[in-house]
Formats: sequence, C-alpha cells, structure tokens
Amino acid sequence: MKCQNIPGIVLIGGGGHCKACIDVIEQESKYKIAGIVDTPKKLRRKVLGYEIIANDNDLEHMKEQYKFFLITLGQLKSPEKRINLFNELQQLKVEMPIIKSPLAYVSKHAHVGEGVIIMHHAVVNAGAHIGKNCIVNTKALIEHDAVVEDHCHISTGAIVNGGVIVGTGAFLGSNSVIKQSIQIGRNSIVGIGVTVRENVQPGDLMRSDNG
Repeated sequence: MKCQNIPGIVLIGGGGHCKACIDVIEQESKYKIAGIVDTPKKLRRKVLGYEIIANDNDLEHMKEQYKFFLITLGQLKSPEKRINLFNELQQLKVEMPIIKSPLAYVSKHAHVGEGVIIMHHAVVNAGAHIGKNCIVNTKALIEHDAVVEDHCHISTGAIVNGGVIVGTGAFLGSNSVIKQSIQIGRNSIVGIGVTVRENVQPGDLMRSDNG
C-alpha cells in the first residue's frame, strides 16, 4: 500500500499546540506520526490517539530509529525552550521538515526555513522570508517582502504587512497588526489585538489598552 512509504515523524511537545500540529500533519499527508516526546510523567499517555513514547533525554537514541522531527511545543512568553530543542536537534543532525497545511497559501516566491509549520488558512505572500523554527499560526498573514526571523511565533489572525522585519524570537499575539516597514525587535512580545505603528525595541512588551 502507498501509505507504507510515508516516512514517520516524531513530535516534540504534547500540549495544546501539538494537537493543532497533528491536524495539519494529518491533512498534509506527507508524514505519519510515529509518536510524541514529552515529560517522563506523561509517558504512554496519548494525544489525539498518538502515544507519548519518550522524553527529551531520549532524543539522541531516537535519531537512530527516526529521521524526521518537529518541535510541537508552543511559544508564548519565551522562545527559549523551542530554541534549545532546535539547537539540540541540529546537533543530532536529524531533519526538521517544513510542514504546510494544504489549506494554507505559500507563494513559490517566498522562502520558508526548516522546522517551520504553517497552519490552516495562513497566507505567505511573494518575497516574504520566514526563518527557521517558526510557527505561522491559523489565518496569519505574512505580506510581500516581510521578514520573519528565526524562532518566531506569528499567532492566529496576526497581520504582518509588507516590508516588516520581525526579529528573532519575537511573539505576535492573535489579531495583532503590524504596519508596513515596521521593525519588531528580537525577543519582543506584541499582545493580542495590538496595532503597531512604530518600531518595537528588542525585548519590549506591547499590550492593548485593555491588557
């Protein structure tokens, strides 16, 4: 059967974001989910029917059995855990493929880095550049010539307009809007629903008037 030729992929992180990633992987049908990596106390539990088969300490051994890995740990306040996992996987020389929902649109003139997941109904337009290990979440829009650097999370419904630069490790909250050509500093956080009209400095936290 054709499905037997589909390669397996290991997911790292078994929380809520993992569930959304599972749905995208199932829809894309390029990989079959071999199992999930999480904390030791969650071993043998299941997430949407897929078993937690190992913990982070087992990754070096798992590379002998599995070729493809995806970080399915979410990113809210800090990208540190996702960055550490990404660096570890790079040192192990495993492959972190690009996962793209068939319901998303990614221009053939855009660049997308390794380990990125592009969720349902997201749009990445011509000339956009997305770095490594990023989350482009459901219905997010990355407009023409925008740059999203490594380890960023562009949340649900966020709009990154043309020519914007989103610095490494930044988080853009749901329904935030970034004015064209604005620079978002590395490791900064833009809260839910915030409209950004001026550059954001590295490490800054921007909240809406209602918090």
